[in-house]
Amino acid sequence: MMKNNTFIKKKFELFVLTALLSTFMLVSINAFAAINKPNIVIIYTDDLGIGDVSAYKMGKLSTPNIDSIADQGIRFTNGYATAATCTPSRFSLLTGQYPWRKGAAILPGDAPLLIDPTKITLPKMLKKAGYSTAVIGKWHLGLGNGQINWNEHIILGPNEVGFDYSYIMAATNDRVPNVYVKNGDVVGLEKNDPLQISYKNNFAGEPTGIDNPELLTKMTFSNGHYHSINNGISRIGYQKGGKKAQWIDEEMSDLFLAEAQNFIKKHQAEPFFLFYTLHQPHVPRVPNQRFVGKSGQGARGDAILEADWAIGEFLSTLDELGLSDNTLVIFSSDNGPVLDDGYHDESVTKLGEHTPSGSLRGGKYSLFDAGAHIPFIVRWTNKIKPAISDALVSQHDLLASLASLLGQEIEKNSDSLNLMDTLLGKSDKGRKSLIVQALGGRTAYREDNWMLIPPYWGDEKLAKENIETGACSCYQLYELKTDPEQTANLADKYPEKTKAMYDNYRRIIESDNN
Repeated sequence: MMKNNTFIKKKFELFVLTALLSTFMLVSINAFAAINKPNIVIIYTDDLGIGDVSAYKMGKLSTPNIDSIADQGIRFTNGYATAATCTPSRFSLLTGQYPWRKGAAILPGDAPLLIDPTKITLPKMLKKAGYSTAVIGKWHLGLGNGQINWNEHIILGPNEVGFDYSYIMAATNDRVPNVYVKNGDVVGLEKNDPLQISYKNNFAGEPTGIDNPELLTKMTFSNGHYHSINNGISRIGYQKGGKKAQWIDEEMSDLFLAEAQNFIKKHQAEPFFLFYTLHQPHVPRVPNQRFVGKSGQGARGDAILEADWAIGEFLSTLDELGLSDNTLVIFSSDNGPVLDDGYHDESVTKLGEHTPSGSLRGGKYSLFDAGAHIPFIVRWTNKIKPAISDALVSQHDLLASLASLLGQEIEKNSDSLNLMDTLLGKSDKGRKSLIVQALGGRTAYREDNWMLIPPYWGDEKLAKENIETGACSCYQLYELKTDPEQTANLADKYPEKTKAMYDNYRRIIESDNN
């Protein structure tokens, strides 16, 4: 009997030891996998110019928290969005495709989902790699099938293209609907006050900015933004109802920040991808009272300071959670800057000596370089050595690059290039060429340090925004390294170079890469 008890005891001890070893090995494997799968955060601003980030040493604003990303990472001097407007560049970042292949343009707030839910996207690829994914902030890529009932669950949106969690504004802060959408449902909507949206006709009895200027208590429009009124500001488009669901602009930044912080706290024990897409400094610029007047440059400058503060708070949360060393942070903007973009907010009159575009020509909407040449900074603490890189990189390369980092495959016909070594500072080689899209679907072509703008007819300047479009009936050829201001058109001086670049440009435009 004694021998049997001893045998059973030893067998039990062996079983426990085996179980403990198995558990230890499983934990070790998971820990190893987590270490080799960095958290990934893309911080995306709206209409922020390369001169608006003080790390680039071109303007007069101070952005210490954004600068801290540059101080600890790589600041790219030739970083690009694929477009000089927001919807196209966001489409490219998430799909790896040039926007002109899809005919992407600035969408109204009731547009259908632009991204094909059957195609690979950045969040889909990361989900496949084991990541929890979220988008928080501005979306502007369409929702639903084009006939949205805002009072019911919206089926087609961020969740259908790879995001586990989404807390977004549908379009922009100057377009209706002025509500937040969480995982396909309008936040705070009451059944007895349904929300109605139209971009064609106003609803009976609803005031508008152009007819009821006395209701514009916070900001008046300069052009175009004179339809429905929310929070004392008139917008583009018409809305009725959903009063308790409509946002308060001054609270937007704090709300998006809290959502971003909560997401990483909830998922800190597993690899996560967060697309934290701020609304600043897009119009209407209505920062929290804490920042009003702080920049001395009007509402636009104040909104940038608010964004910088929010970014600092977010980075501090990463530090507090012990996540900074294993989090790849990518900071950029969807397109270049604009001052007067539809509202009187003193951004022009109080600009002073600040240069939002830095030394670059043009701005938002433009074919000139400041349209899509934006701040682009990458940080991975203790993995990336602080540096400045002149390599040509584009936001739509993030799909192929991150897929390579994580051993994932993407569709072979993607326009996205694997530049992971460049983003990590292991290589100084970037893209050979890039096509950028401006307002109206017009495109320009960069190859090495040369920029070609084909002939386009139309207005040479957007009068209200005071931005050059880049349109000209002639070919334009600029050497950007020695002439970043694009002052000298060399097309006539170098006709063979102009023709060779145009031929290469057409080859890409006409390629079947869908």
